[in-house]
Amino acid sequence: MEEWVGQWWHRIATRLAERQYPHAAVRLEDMSGQLAVVFRAMGGLPQWRLAGASERRHKGPRGLMQKIAGSGQRFAMPVLDAETLALPPELALFDQTDLNRELYLWLAGQGAMRLQLCSMGDEAHADGDWINGNLKATSCLLAQYPGWRARYRRLVEQHLAQRPDPDGLRGWQAVCERAVQLALRQSLQTLPEGVQAGGEWDTLSQPVRSDDVLPVCLWVDVSSAQTALVAQARQDQAREGQGEEAPKPTDGTRRRAKQASESHERHALMMFFRAESLLSWTEFVRVNRQTDDDPVEDSRQIANDMDTLSVAPGGQTLASRVRFDLDLPSAAADDQVIAQGILLPEWDHRKASLLPDHCAVQVLLPTVAEPWQVPPSLRTTASRMRRRLESLRAMPRWQGGHTSGERLNMDAWVRWQVESRAGEGDVATLSEPRVFARPQRSERSLATLLLADLSLSTDAWAAQDARVIDVIRDALYVFGQAMDGLGDPFEMLGFSSVKRHNVRVHALKRFDEPWGAATRDRVGAIKPGYYTRMGAAVRYATKALSLRTEKQRLLLLLTDGKPNDLDHYEGRFGLEDTRHAVQAARSAGLHPFCITIDEQAADYLPYLFGQHGYALVHKPQDLVSRLTNIVATLSA
Repeated sequence: MEEWVGQWWHRIATRLAERQYPHAAVRLEDMSGQLAVVFRAMGGLPQWRLAGASERRHKGPRGLMQKIAGSGQRFAMPVLDAETLALPPELALFDQTDLNRELYLWLAGQGAMRLQLCSMGDEAHADGDWINGNLKATSCLLAQYPGWRARYRRLVEQHLAQRPDPDGLRGWQAVCERAVQLALRQSLQTLPEGVQAGGEWDTLSQPVRSDDVLPVCLWVDVSSAQTALVAQARQDQAREGQGEEAPKPTDGTRRRAKQASESHERHALMMFFRAESLLSWTEFVRVNRQTDDDPVEDSRQIANDMDTLSVAPGGQTLASRVRFDLDLPSAAADDQVIAQGILLPEWDHRKASLLPDHCAVQVLLPTVAEPWQVPPSLRTTASRMRRRLESLRAMPRWQGGHTSGERLNMDAWVRWQVESRAGEGDVATLSEPRVFARPQRSERSLATLLLADLSLSTDAWAAQDARVIDVIRDALYVFGQAMDGLGDPFEMLGFSSVKRHNVRVHALKRFDEPWGAATRDRVGAIKPGYYTRMGAAVRYATKALSLRTEKQRLLLLLTDGKPNDLDHYEGRFGLEDTRHAVQAARSAGLHPFCITIDEQAADYLPYLFGQHGYALVHKPQDLVSRLTNIVATLSA
């Protein structure tokens, strides 16, 4: 009975203390696509991504019912850090859905403008100048996009109506609230000429911070502590021999963190008080947890409850995180090494330079224990795909530049119209423009190299009866059968890595090898490897494909996730290196294209391969047929 009464009272008190409007809520995941476009269009750098913000404690005033219910202490504040623009996972601050949706759009634009000003080294955006930094970003945003002024006015007027009266507050709370409201009202009064940064808040004894007041939903905070933390995490670690377990999938929430130094003093300690009192001091004492503790199951909830995560380089590795199965196999158990010591560079975005001879590649020939027995259903699929690609060999190609033909080339016609009206050159005197195309049989000149990701993540289950590596194996077989029917030269490679000195490339089929029983057995013998140093693999494939003399050279990358390795090669470092390798492949005259089964690919692949340089296969089991279809489309 007491428990029922307690739950009933909690529900009533929480409902009465609620300051939001759940019926008009808008979720970030529903707006992520539109917000990403707005963020990029308004100057947001492509390296930054959108993420959900974690709730942070603030010192703003609360109402009586909020104090009784214990609510209103935390809010998911918009934060811009070194890698992401973190926005609230849900907005229900206004009673109209359109206003909450407009608030999301405004925050994306405000974040993009703050990022631009931060990248230019603007002093107003240093940590601690929260008001002036946001006012200057608002000024620049409205100056560049005056159509947003009406939206900004609506949002500010609605937000000011929700803020507390500064006369009812006391002390520093009243000073901070009065400064924030003065800045917002001043921005409305000077709206036609642009918001002017600077005001009475600059004369205060200390700057107003974002957590000193009730959250200002239109402003974006800049986390310099987070920037320093990420920069430190990207540095090369001397402890390269320590392996750690791959992180579990997270909820995508961006949490606040700070860098902390660790004390290595090991002097004895004598306590002159009862040890039981330590339980009440855990919030205030910096305790270095032992590294041999068991993993905490509810660590995500604990992280959400903490305002700031303190991270210190401890110099030790959790024993439970070491992957013992990731040690390189012995020479007797490993595949046959046919080439090693191939040195390749690697791009370091922090130094904006290419590190020469930074990675070492070894080429291996898969060891075939027994011939691969291809399932009959897979043979049927391969025969169907082979017949489709065989039809491309006899298909005529459309060739433009004719004065008459069966098809009008609209691009050529528009170009001729523009140039003729402008009177450029002798175009205006041409009585018969060359804007038609004719079908003509021409000799195909195409070389294709398929690079398959064979990292440990492919050992996951794609369906109830097949792993990802099994789907990749079937797709490679169908691809080989179809390309053999097409008659164009092709090569198939697999890759994985264990740090920069052990980039492993498996030669499944070379350009100068025929597709037969030996190459099929190598495809059947593939198995999950180690990690994914994608940039080095792409550079090796670029080097091999650049030796071909065909007019069209297609570089295909088949993967299931982001680039990563045991050392610093993860996160932005891996993405930047892979992007640089893809750009180098394009500069060499190749056509790189990525095929992935990663559901999060839209967050990073457009930055690596371009908006039209990748294809996402939502169901891994469909990869077998989709791979060949994509090749047929690209080579047509």
